[in-house]
Amino acid sequence: MRVARSLAIGLTLVIAASGCTTSEPTLKEAAAELQKDGHRLQEAFKNPLDKLHILQGADKDVPCDKDKFKRVLRATADYERTDEPLTDHLERAQTLMENRLARELGYKLEFDLSQDGAEDGRFIYGTKEALGIKVTVYVAPEAPTWRLHATTPCLPR
Repeated sequence: MRVARSLAIGLTLVIAASGCTTSEPTLKEAAAELQKDGHRLQEAFKNPLDKLHILQGADKDVPCDKDKFKRVLRATADYERTDEPLTDHLERAQTLMENRLARELGYKLEFDLSQDGAEDGRFIYGTKEALGIKVTVYVAPEAPTWRLHATTPCLPR
């Protein structure tokens, strides 16, 4: 009897614990975080020479599935090229954006070593796993240097 009771209690605890860890974020939580990212981006690129333009401010629900919505943040900014080789400029711009995404905005980055030395641009990918937010930045050889696209997952309101 004790064994059966212990198993029943243990099973209940496992079920309760697994239910807590699989919950997805709400649209409100994810949208609030993405909007904070937009504000943090404005702080990080407050120098007028960066020419930051918020194209879409993550302030509107975008339909993406039946009764589900997402928020999208789109921005561009420039990193003026000095008298340096294009690969050096792209490397510097990529590293600067990676540092801002990871340190200032809290994204976990994926590194793609196959882009090293590429002169036609590079991609940076990052996620905020707890909220499902994904960011992609294209580092371009021409202005604007950075083209950022971040989105929440499709979530019910």
